[in-house]
Amino acid sequence: MSSLIDNVPLLIIVGAIGIPILVYLILGASDRIAGMLPRPFSRRVRPWVWLFGPVVLIALVLLYPFVSTVITSFMNANATQGVGFANFVWAFQGTMLDVIGNNILWLIAFPIGTLILALIAAVLFDKVKYERAAMTLVIMPTAISFTAGSVIWTQMYSYQPPGSTQIGTINALITLIPGVQPVPWLQTPFVNNLALIFIAVWLGLGVAVLILSAAVKGISPELVEAARLDGAGEWRVFRSVTFPSIAPAVLVVVTTEVIAALKVFDIVYVMTNGNYNTDVIANQMYNELFTVNDLGKASAIAVILLVAALPIVFINIHQFRAETKS
Repeated sequence: MSSLIDNVPLLIIVGAIGIPILVYLILGASDRIAGMLPRPFSRRVRPWVWLFGPVVLIALVLLYPFVSTVITSFMNANATQGVGFANFVWAFQGTMLDVIGNNILWLIAFPIGTLILALIAAVLFDKVKYERAAMTLVIMPTAISFTAGSVIWTQMYSYQPPGSTQIGTINALITLIPGVQPVPWLQTPFVNNLALIFIAVWLGLGVAVLILSAAVKGISPELVEAARLDGAGEWRVFRSVTFPSIAPAVLVVVTTEVIAALKVFDIVYVMTNGNYNTDVIANQMYNELFTVNDLGKASAIAVILLVAALPIVFINIHQFRAETKS
């Protein structure tokens, strides 16, 4: 390990200079050889010469790990012997059902909460003069990583027993009200999951607002004006003109948040590490891989996450093709 660390500068030089030169030489030689072939054959071969590198890179970075993970998901903890579907059966019974239930809560509350708040912000900000200042305030949390945001909110949610000095901001504020007791936000079942989801919404809201705000500004003013001339109120304009016009942007936001909810890890890991019934699938996969050292179960969870994300991918592909045809 120490020898590897000592050779880091050399590895950086080789990676930054040597690999590009090697790729250039290989492509140049291959293209020259393709040019020496008969013209009709050369025209067919040359595109594949330039595609060879990206295809190999995709195979190494995406295809090989995918195939390896699928194979490992049918094997035991050490990946030395096949166990059939035992890992997948384990993934849908016992404590894993609670984990899946928490992820379902994330899949419902996180995208819906983010979308509703982003829609409200995008539509209202478009109508006010201080749009830039308001947008800046909403976007600022996106500059914070999920890990850093989790550390910040760990302090915000900090809890001390009643009668003690509350060092957590939220409990310090609510206990100023006579008769109100501090709340153990991260230890109370269900409340703790909602508290974690709120952090994800706070951190991801800015990007959603940017996407929807750009879509709102792209709506034809003539459509809105025509609807108002017909006597439509603000809600009717939003429902009949604004929302249908920004539907593709809404799908982008929902897709982004659903995928984020499926693979949420850092917030849960930093704040509770899955304790107090807050565990999620990605955190369970991490524990199985690095704590329990069970490659089979960790790979099975990874495959389940991939399969769960496929419908979202297919919906977006269908939407993209529909927009292209139109």
